[in-house]
Amino acid sequence: MATCPPYPTNPPRPHWWQRGWVRYGALTTLLAISGLVILALVREQTGTQGFLVGLGLAVLPVPLLMAAFRWLDRVEPGPWRNLVFCFAWGACAAALIAIIANSFATRWIATATADPAGADTLGATVIAPVVEESAKAAAVLLVFLFRRRDFTGIVDGVVTAGVTATGFAFTENILYLGNAFGTDQLTGDSGFASVTAATFFVRVVMSPFAHPLFTVLTGIGFGIAALSTGRHHLRRALLPLAGLLLAMGMHALWNGSAAFGEYGFLAVYGAFMVPCFGLLTWLVIWTRQRELRTVREELPAYVMAGWLAPAEPHTLASMHARRLARQYARRHAGKQAARAVAQYEAYATSLAFLRQRGRKGRAGPDFAVRERELLDALWHRRDVARPALDHAARATAPPPVAPWPGYGTPGSHAGYGYGYAAAAYAGYGYAARPGGFAPVAPYGGYGHGHPAPAAPAFTPAWVPAPFPAHARSRPAYPSAHPAPHQPLPRRP
Repeated sequence: MATCPPYPTNPPRPHWWQRGWVRYGALTTLLAISGLVILALVREQTGTQGFLVGLGLAVLPVPLLMAAFRWLDRVEPGPWRNLVFCFAWGACAAALIAIIANSFATRWIATATADPAGADTLGATVIAPVVEESAKAAAVLLVFLFRRRDFTGIVDGVVTAGVTATGFAFTENILYLGNAFGTDQLTGDSGFASVTAATFFVRVVMSPFAHPLFTVLTGIGFGIAALSTGRHHLRRALLPLAGLLLAMGMHALWNGSAAFGEYGFLAVYGAFMVPCFGLLTWLVIWTRQRELRTVREELPAYVMAGWLAPAEPHTLASMHARRLARQYARRHAGKQAARAVAQYEAYATSLAFLRQRGRKGRAGPDFAVRERELLDALWHRRDVARPALDHAARATAPPPVAPWPGYGTPGSHAGYGYGYAAAAYAGYGYAARPGGFAPVAPYGGYGHGHPAPAAPAFTPAWVPAPFPAHARSRPAYPSAHPAPHQPLPRRP
């Protein structure tokens, strides 16, 4: 009797709306339409001259803020497409939602209460924070749901939320500065006494971080939720909501500061905004340092398994050493090699974070598959990255200390109880020799004292070497939640 196979031989094809190009196309179309509509609305309110002036002034803080968030994300840099999406969502979709919803709510309140002044105040302190923070949080939610591999912790939440808020503030500043310029055109004011100069000083000079600061609270909530285990469903739902509520509250306090008296704005700015900004900055930098410590603590397991060189965990845990490796690759092999080194660093960092999540029971069911993908990516780029990382290790290794006469044996620190022989530094590129340490000759392709190889180690159009045929069937972790004592996949 014929029986059906337990699994279908041909997996079902996804529906047309589940295909990647359909989703990307729909999202791009949505953002493009939102951008055109918001452009028309802002230009209608400010006029052509006001729009151009506002655009020129509003773009000034954007590179600084983007560079700051990109610096925070340097340990495990996310793909550029996520940042482009977040900025476009904040500048186009979120700004359009805010303009339409705020205008509708303010007009409805003014009609219902017959108090336009009170409606404006209520709209600025209650309606605007709720609408704007919810619209910006939608981008963080989309990245959290559909780019889960790129959203693994607090730093990812901060960067995603901060870039979204930067785009939103960019569009909002165009509107405010354009309207201020139009007011100056009517009154004839100019120079430092103009409304444009005052608006520029308050929004661009004093508080360019205001909107990013609000939305970062939402991002921190999503980041902590990403660190939570899968069984804590209630916590994963409440933490982003708590962050969103804090963002709304801080935004409402900032918008309502003008109602606290003549010096209410300065009081809120000095007593609340600046300390919160300093505290969140410290938190993010501390989290960044903790990520580097995770790299240093998790990667030695892969050194023992033969996947990484002995010096690589300490090299990859230093941003200075990483930069030296990229510079060395660029100087000796070109931009393609430097890009390969940067990718090697990013994949190794992702591997360290993945192993940490596995040890703590937070890894998903695709742990083994993801680990194999990262190891494969490292294996493809090892011939390019290892010479550069070896150079960075030797450049950043602490200088050896010569033993004092009468303490211990020559070439060791046994007199002090350390007992480290000179050969112990070999992992950092130094070999033992009488009286000190001599650097090991660099790898072929990077070295200066080696004969030229038969084929160049790098070409301008560098392509990763094909994966070795004998290494295609490497074993993965025995379980999706590895313990420190479990074996690692061995290098072929």
